Amino acid sequence: MKLYYSTNLNPRVAVAVARHLNSPVEFIRASPRDPRHEDAFRPINPNTLVPVLVEGDKSLWETDAIACRLSLIAGADFWAASDSLPETVKWLSWSKHHLTAMGDAYYFENIVKPKYLGLAPDPRVIEGAEGDFHRYAKVLDDILASRRWLIEDRLTYADFRAATIMPFAKDAKMPVDGYKNILGWAGRLDEIDAWRAPFEGLN
Repeated sequence: MKLYYSTNLNPRVAVAVARHLNSPVEFIRASPRDPRHEDAFRPINPNTLVPVLVEGDKSLWETDAIACRLSLIAGADFWAASDSLPETVKWLSWSKHHLTAMGDAYYFENIVKPKYLGLAPDPRVIEGAEGDFHRYAKVLDDILASRRWLIEDRLTYADFRAATIMPFAKDAKMPVDGYKNILGWAGRLDEIDAWRAPFEGLN
C-alpha cells in the first residue's frame, strides 16, 4: 500500500493515523497541484488532492475514509464502531463543519498566506471567524471538562479528527489560551508520538 501525503491539515491526520496503527504503507510525499504532476496524479484522485491510499489497482481518497480503512486493516478499534459509530460520525462532522472550519481561517491567513503565497493576513477574515471559533471551542471545552477523550473514555479517531487544527494553533495564532480543557486534551494527544511528530523520519 502507498499513502500519498503532504504536510498540511488533512494529510497530517492521515499520516498520524497510519503511524499510530503501524499500518503497512509506503509514505510518498506528493504535490498533486503542481502543474508538472497534476495529470499524472489525476488517475488515483480526480480531485488532485492528498491524502490518497493506493492498494493495488484501487485508490481511496479523503482522510476519514483512509482512517477507516487503515483501522479495519489493523483489526483495531481505533475507529469506534458498533454502538459508538453514530458518535464517531458526529465528531467527524462537527470537526469538519464547525471548529476545524473556523480554525482553518486562522491557519490559512496566518500560515499559508505569508509562508507560501507571500501575502499578508487579512484581518477581516480572522475577525469574521473569531466569534464562531469561540462558540465552538467553548462547546468542546465544556464537554472535555468531564472526560479525557471524546468517545468511550479512550483514545479514538474522533480525537485525532477533532484536533486537526490543534498542532497549528500557536503558529496560526488561534485564540485557544483560555480553554484549559482543550489544552489538556491537546497535551494528552501530544504524548502520542504518531500525533506529535507524524512526519519524523519520512522523506
